[in-house]
Amino acid sequence: MRKSLWLQTAYPRDSYPALDEDLSCDVCIIGGGLSGIANAYFLAKEGKDVVLLEKDEILCGATGNSTGKLTVQHDVVYADLIKQFGRDNAKIYYEVNREAVLFGRSFAYGDELRNADSILFSQSKYGTELLQYEKKAYEEIGIPGEFGRNSELPLKTVATLTLRDETQIHPVRFGQHLAKLAVQAGARIYERSDVRLMDLKKRLLYTNSQNEIQFNELVLCTHYPIEAIKGLQILKLIVGRSYIVSTPANMPLTGQYISVDNPKRSARTAYIDGKPHFMLAGEGHLAGMEKETQVHYETLSSELRNVYQLDAMQYSWSAQDPQTPDLVPYAGCISPSMPYVYLNTGFRKWGLSNSLVSARIISDQIVGRQNKAASLYAPDRTGFGSFLLQALKNTGIVLKEFTGGHISRTNSPICTHMGCRTRWNEADQTWDCPCHGSRFRQDGSVLEGPATKPLDLG
Repeated sequence: MRKSLWLQTAYPRDSYPALDEDLSCDVCIIGGGLSGIANAYFLAKEGKDVVLLEKDEILCGATGNSTGKLTVQHDVVYADLIKQFGRDNAKIYYEVNREAVLFGRSFAYGDELRNADSILFSQSKYGTELLQYEKKAYEEIGIPGEFGRNSELPLKTVATLTLRDETQIHPVRFGQHLAKLAVQAGARIYERSDVRLMDLKKRLLYTNSQNEIQFNELVLCTHYPIEAIKGLQILKLIVGRSYIVSTPANMPLTGQYISVDNPKRSARTAYIDGKPHFMLAGEGHLAGMEKETQVHYETLSSELRNVYQLDAMQYSWSAQDPQTPDLVPYAGCISPSMPYVYLNTGFRKWGLSNSLVSARIISDQIVGRQNKAASLYAPDRTGFGSFLLQALKNTGIVLKEFTGGHISRTNSPICTHMGCRTRWNEADQTWDCPCHGSRFRQDGSVLEGPATKPLDLG
């Protein structure tokens, strides 16, 4: 399988044990990405007895396969947030993500974090109009954006919208550092500890090693929460996949860029141990819907050579991200009927700042502290009409792929989540499920949920 630049250049790995005994805790967190680790850190600092369970190694999922942008500029989003939630809520979204950026700066050291301008750019009249609408939203909220016409990219840009003094990080080193701080605060982290069974009424979890965890509060920090069906989140999330290539290169961009129109591209320079690495991302599609994915890597690699005049890709990887129907992640109590189970998902490719925001919301709820963003991020927030529409769309994809897959891909293994036929991903060497985004390694073991059991390859 491919491995990202971040995973290849991580700090030497700390050894976290696999769970081999029964235990109890105040808060059990499932998922060892940045959101799970941040939850562990915040709650341990509050004096909670915290256990974090990761089925593989921490930070090897979405966090380790991101573009490493810790910023409040989440593509063109604020105009839509004002339209859907009003100016005050859009401002809250900006403020809590800004607080997340400042929190990251407060503890990162070395090249874990670097300041950089965040820049949206257009390549067409339509894209420029989007930027103008977004600039008006910035002005209404009070975001200090600058509308301009030039960029340092070696390609045609019609207009730009710049936020000064944003941040880019090495997401794995950053997360490794935060994990150490969480452990120092008292959290216990277990790797290779896969949760196979839940009894939420008894507040019990059972792992693949047949060990038992008794908890008071449970936080689900996985892409597709195992128990998400309780609140219909399983029908409210779509999963997108995008591709990233990188090469060592003397292209010291001072900004981190993302296009607002097609072709959709994200570009930045990362500095790792003093050496620059140029990164180019794009070529997105719904997860599990394509077999010949190598073409996406080849397209981006060709652009490295022909547009940026750089060597072909040295690193290449892909990322998978769930998205809620209204752009805001889910963070908080999963439903009023189950007040001790918390949900954290739907980051829409902007999980670095939103992981920290969501972790703060959940930790505040668990310790009984008010959080101004709690209702905005609540999994049971209002807006049922748009949720239902998205649910119908997503259910349609599921039904089509379920029936079509069993007819056209009769030799493909069946996903252990809800029975859809998987599709072989040639470039990444994985079995991908088009229904809900589960991914399996070549040997059938689970790479990403919601599936929890391996494929039957016999």
